Amino acid sequence: MAGGVVVSGTADVARVEAPVTLKAYLICAFAAFGGIFFGYDTGWMGGVLAMPYFITLYTGVPYDYDAAAPIGVSKDNFVLPSSTQSLFTSILSCGTFFGALIGGDIADFVGRRPTIISGCFVFTVGCIMQISSTNQEVLFVFGRLIAGFGVGFISAVVILYLSEIAPKAFRGAMVSGYQFCITIGILLANCVVYATQNRPDTGSYRIPIGVQFLWALILGVGLFILPESPRYYVKKGKIEEAAKALAFVRGQPIESDYIKDELAEIVANNEFEMQHIPQTSYIGSWTACFKGSLSHGNSSIRRTFLGAGLQCMQQLTGINFVFYFGPPFFKQLGTISNPFLISLITTLVNVLSTPISFYTIEKFGRRALLLTGASGMIVSQFIVGAIGVTQGREEAHNSAAVSAMIAFICINISFFATTWGPTAWVVVGEAFPLPIRSRGVGISTASNWFWNTIIAVITPYLVGEKEANLGPKVFFLWGSLCCISLAFAYFLVPELKGLSLEQADMCMQEVSPRHSAKWKPSHTFAAEMHHVEDNKNLANDTVEEKV
Repeated sequence: MAGGVVVSGTADVARVEAPVTLKAYLICAFAAFGGIFFGYDTGWMGGVLAMPYFITLYTGVPYDYDAAAPIGVSKDNFVLPSSTQSLFTSILSCGTFFGALIGGDIADFVGRRPTIISGCFVFTVGCIMQISSTNQEVLFVFGRLIAGFGVGFISAVVILYLSEIAPKAFRGAMVSGYQFCITIGILLANCVVYATQNRPDTGSYRIPIGVQFLWALILGVGLFILPESPRYYVKKGKIEEAAKALAFVRGQPIESDYIKDELAEIVANNEFEMQHIPQTSYIGSWTACFKGSLSHGNSSIRRTFLGAGLQCMQQLTGINFVFYFGPPFFKQLGTISNPFLISLITTLVNVLSTPISFYTIEKFGRRALLLTGASGMIVSQFIVGAIGVTQGREEAHNSAAVSAMIAFICINISFFATTWGPTAWVVVGEAFPLPIRSRGVGISTASNWFWNTIIAVITPYLVGEKEANLGPKVFFLWGSLCCISLAFAYFLVPELKGLSLEQADMCMQEVSPRHSAKWKPSHTFAAEMHHVEDNKNLANDTVEEKV
């Protein structure tokens, strides 16, 4: 082996990771800040689409700010065309789709940290283009597209980075912090939009866009201080750098037996996987993600299907319908006097619910949360749809029914925020072996953005008064799709709670998802790859070996 660095290997499954320190928590917490980008950009667009000044800018219809009413048309017709709403919303998701794929690729060449920093720079360029536009639709659209590339870089690689540095006992909670930052981003966007919605000038939409520069500055500068992922260094054969990075993120001296044991396990797992997933060429590194059989739980294609499918199922819950098109949709119902305020309330529910997952994801596990969340969303969305087509109609004049609709929309959001929101990201970060991890996470994140794009494109046509005009009936669609999400989680998602990434790899090789909750590791990869003197399962039986 290369490197000439002395490490220790152990056969004790309890010593494959160093103890958790405050330093590890702080590093993961800061890395999770990348979720702000995702959430903020999800949140501000829906509000801007309903702003009087922005509508006037792209339709030419004047607006009387004193009377709070459009001039020459009714309030119901004072909206952006469905095609414009669809384009402005979906084009960012289109950019993030390609950004996630490219980001996952670049992360294997230059590292996780530089890729996130470059994503901040690309995102900033896109923001400048959006602010620079007035009614130039092309400039605004291209700005959204380029900003999307940056968000794609960040959203894919932050999950990869977090999963690789987070301690196994709290990895679920740490990665859930990313989803929590997404919800905070959405809330901040709604607050900014709520404050600027009635401005009669370009500040109404430029201020929400401009605030995003702050997120890029904080994350980009902060990552210069943080270390590279030790697993990236192992993948590149830079074992000495891997040892230094691991010691930094674990808060342990480099000579610590814990660091030697964990590093040996990472190295051994990488060697084991390289025997089954050889890296032959650049094209081969991509095709490796699709090799094997879907019927085998440890095959590369099964893991890719799990990651991409889980992100697809997360989007098909319909959650971003509320956050992308909440204000226009609530306005269209004609039964809600202040759609911006209701949108702010639903966002607040999202933020306050997500931290619950920090505890539940480690207490009850990934599968339990996904199954419970899908079931709760099915019930909630069918109730919203049923009320909406009966007593919640505008002509029924039933304020209690409208309040019940809003309540169950909030309950639905709460179920999502505590289960599918964070858990889908957690499982994606855990599911892939090191040789294909960056590309696997990139493909999975790209799947999220692909389906995000589909939702953004079709939703204005589903609920637009001049299109399908489903109105509240759209919740029957989301509820039905949640049934598919429930089945997907039951049959395909393994339970990886409390396992190191290397043990998660072993679990997926040995048992089916439905029996994974009872699985316990019986040996280490260091023992399997003969990096210990013997295979006795003793805590202090370690041997030094040159790597």
